[in-house]
Amino acid sequence: MDVTPALAREAWRLAEPLHAMIYFAPEVRERFAALGVPAGVDYFASRGAAFGPVGPGPVVATFYNFHPGLVARALPAAWKIVSPAAAVAARLDAADAALVRGLGDVVQSPEVAEAAELARRAAESAIAYAAGRPLFAAHAGLDWPEAPHLVLWHAQTLLREFRGDAHVAALLVAGVSGLQSIILHAASGQANGRFLRASRGWSREEWADEQNALRERGLISGEELSDQGRALRDGIEADTDRLAAPAYRVLGADGVTRLAELARPLSRTLVKAGFLSAAAPPRK
Repeated sequence: MDVTPALAREAWRLAEPLHAMIYFAPEVRERFAALGVPAGVDYFASRGAAFGPVGPGPVVATFYNFHPGLVARALPAAWKIVSPAAAVAARLDAADAALVRGLGDVVQSPEVAEAAELARRAAESAIAYAAGRPLFAAHAGLDWPEAPHLVLWHAQTLLREFRGDAHVAALLVAGVSGLQSIILHAASGQANGRFLRASRGWSREEWADEQNALRERGLISGEELSDQGRALRDGIEADTDRLAAPAYRVLGADGVTRLAELARPLSRTLVKAGFLSAAAPPRK
């Protein structure tokens, strides 16, 4: 049976907390604070380090929904404090500590090793589809860790950035800017608009201007999505699913299903333990 976009999406969704916890874990702040990197700057330095010592341009382009000024205050200034290689190492060390804290002895289990092997096969196969996916390609050039739980984390990082680049492409085709994308996300009721605006560095005026632009397009009504807006978002998500699915084809439907089965209890453990708590600012 073929790997459908829906099946690939489910595997990604169930495994995503294994990567996404890195945006909440206090271990990240601790590692970067020890290196002298200020809070807030650490996010751009840790995720953007795969590009090397770049300025704000590539990060603004690929992270997509952050205010350019916010990024410019972090990069390239961060590289005067920490090298990209040291930032990559600090992020991996933080992932190691956080996963061990969250999963305990399970990190040494056969299930984690099996999930890591499946996810790595998918992530490595995705390199054949790297064209037009700069953030994925940058991370795919990093060395693989050795411990199975870190292989799983790194593989899910690659699969997340593979999907994320696809999502940016879908947004571009739909004519939705980075700021507009998070306004639509908030209007869907699935996210807190005030948090999204503040954490991405946009002013109230900039947010209001783009809200009005979306109202003029008929995509939102008041503060909520219109029927047209919901249809647009559904189309963007469908395009994202379709463009992300090739990474999973190498596993076949049975392998993708197995990856989802293995990831579900691991992710559930982290979620229940508060590893994706909004109390700590998530970054997407």
